[in-house]
Amino acid sequence: MPRLTSQVGILIVDDDKEICDYMETFLTRDGFAVKTLTSPLDAVEEVRTGKYHLVILDLMMPKTDGIEVLRQIRKVDTDIAIIIFTGYPSLETAVASMKLDVVDYIKKPFNHDEFREVINRVMKRKGLARSPEEELHKVIGSTIRALRKERSLTLKQMARRTSLSVSLLSQIERAESSASISSLYKIALALDTRITRLFGDF
Repeated sequence: MPRLTSQVGILIVDDDKEICDYMETFLTRDGFAVKTLTSPLDAVEEVRTGKYHLVILDLMMPKTDGIEVLRQIRKVDTDIAIIIFTGYPSLETAVASMKLDVVDYIKKPFNHDEFREVINRVMKRKGLARSPEEELHKVIGSTIRALRKERSLTLKQMARRTSLSVSLLSQIERAESSASISSLYKIALALDTRITRLFGDF
């Protein structure tokens, strides 16, 4: 059974600060505890002293390359999950990465949804799960979005039907805000479905 962790810790190592900032925003919004490093030389010590479940590591960096950083990380932590992402993929680096037990090798630029799937696979493989509340919000949000699109309704149309703001509806769909029972009831009516259906198989 997966052990529950309120926040999965992710360390991002990339010399490009813009990519670090972008990844931090993207993953923090998804509910992860994120730290970024632009200096690959600090990565090993950070892994040694920090509480991380996953490292996202760039391959092409100055001073040292990602494979060497990966080797050093494996010397201090053989269990931590590592995803390599690079703008310059090659068979040689892919093979070297896999030999060092990398869980995935992703080419930049990446697709958000595909990246989320990779992280979900990593969490399952490592026996991690988000808190039940976070999982519930995610299920409700994705179910509402799917039903809304199935009925060809825009957020603006849903807002008119429910008397809820477009902003709140968007936050509920993205699991960034928990919906009250009253709001879920209004949403269910607007979607012409039972309120229990919004909870999926949870």
